[in-house]
Amino acid sequence: MDAQLIAFTGVSAGLVAMPGADFTVVVRNALVSRRAGIACALGIGAGLLVHVTMAVVGVAAVLAAVPALFRALQVVGGVYVLYLGVQTLRQRPTEVVDTREESTARPLRQGFVTNALNPKASLTFLSVLPQFVPAGAPALPRTLLLAMIVLAIALVWFQVVALLVDRLGRWLRRPRAARAVTVVTGAALTAFGAALLAGPLLAL
Repeated sequence: MDAQLIAFTGVSAGLVAMPGADFTVVVRNALVSRRAGIACALGIGAGLLVHVTMAVVGVAAVLAAVPALFRALQVVGGVYVLYLGVQTLRQRPTEVVDTREESTARPLRQGFVTNALNPKASLTFLSVLPQFVPAGAPALPRTLLLAMIVLAIALVWFQVVALLVDRLGRWLRRPRAARAVTVVTGAALTAFGAALLAGPLLAL
């Protein structure tokens, strides 16, 4: 592996592991069950696939060139994350404990939508990927390789988060602990949603 790929792997790991809505929604679902947490992590990976594909083909440049479109996507993503936060805050501790056998479709969808509706991810990849394409090298094969590295890191990281939360689940699912974690994750999601909404609304 060349030095640029090593550097890119480190940068990508930092970006993926940075606490945000993705991390919080995985924790929220992993408290329900291991299956829900893993499904949510896979959904986030699918959402990232959308962003890296957009970056590779250059569609993300449209978001940068058309501020109104970017703001519209920010509003939609912010509303969705804010909705998840409010729903989490309204959730009773018993709901965390008693819904372990629910379908994985819902957490998978939550992970995908939370990530895919964040246009900042596309712009981040659009700005970062070109920095690691050697001058004179074919852009498409290299960018695809970089995209695969990002996806691999995300899938591993969020699976680890889901499994770690599940491993601590016996303690975390106790009513008092479950309520504390629910309040923290709900507040975090609400804050992330509000932050996503603040940018485009203040720009009006």
